[in-house]
Amino acid sequence: MKIVFLPGASGSASFWRPAAEAAGLEGVFLSWPGLGAEPPAPGIEGIDDLVALAAREITAPVALVAQSMGGVVAIRLALAFPHLVKGLVLAVTSGGVPVVDLGGADWRPAYFGAFPDAAPWIADPVPDLSAQIPAITAPALLLWGDADAISPVAVGERLAALLPHARLRVLAGGDHDLAQTHASMVGQEIKAHLMAALRPARLVTATDCG
Repeated sequence: MKIVFLPGASGSASFWRPAAEAAGLEGVFLSWPGLGAEPPAPGIEGIDDLVALAAREITAPVALVAQSMGGVVAIRLALAFPHLVKGLVLAVTSGGVPVVDLGGADWRPAYFGAFPDAAPWIADPVPDLSAQIPAITAPALLLWGDADAISPVAVGERLAALLPHARLRVLAGGDHDLAQTHASMVGQEIKAHLMAALRPARLVTATDCG
């Protein structure tokens, strides 16, 4: 089964590679045009367009692995394609729930300081999807760090309460980039979750790709 890796607002297709390589997983690594240091692309002017971009990969059953803002895209895809999104891994994401209400810090000043040319629409408010999220039946692994000020553990707990089949795993010392700072641990968590969630489907691994 294909795994689609969705980055956060950094937009980089390389974001998930350390964790995927640590676990021997292959997949499709998407980038977000216009975000982070990624060049813009015609027709990409907001989250809706990123959802449409990622939806091109959902032509058969898939698993989605997403970080931060990419988790909002993953949630929307799981709602739009309930019979094709078979597994979710969401790392330090709002997932469409109000982060500020749960103690999340404002990420925008630091982000635009690091990426001054990033598309301004990334700072637009995200609609509250809390009422829709319970309709998602795909097994979900929620990966959080206990040192993340942007998306604190309370956000993961809220998502775990909303998603019918979710497990929250909190990593000690993990920050908002825990998929890179804790790549080996994160990779193994992802692999174990997807192998259990997608059984008897077969994940695509580096060994399969030669």
